[in-house]
Amino acid sequence: MMLLHVTPLDNHLLFVQTEDGKEGVFDVKPYLDTEAFSPLKNYIEFGSVQNRGYFVEWPCGADLSADTLAARIQDDSPYHAQLEHQPERMLPNPQ
Repeated sequence: MMLLHVTPLDNHLLFVQTEDGKEGVFDVKPYLDTEAFSPLKNYIEFGSVQNRGYFVEWPCGADLSADTLAARIQDDSPYHAQLEHQPERMLPNPQ
């Protein structure tokens, strides 16, 4: 499965859309206390996430597979409903 879009949101969340039509919000917070993901506590670093199709990656080297993201996204999050109405919740992606 491929990732179509990955958008960083506030509160260390990612909005994820997959090629098979699944979409929702993935919470990165549980990973932040690990060595690989701790640089993502910095919102600038977190916002620099790159979609690589079959995984997402940050400049610090942290990555998550598309399968991990798809298995754990939640479409009932309040962020999901607010995306279209509050685009300011999205972090700027410095690409």
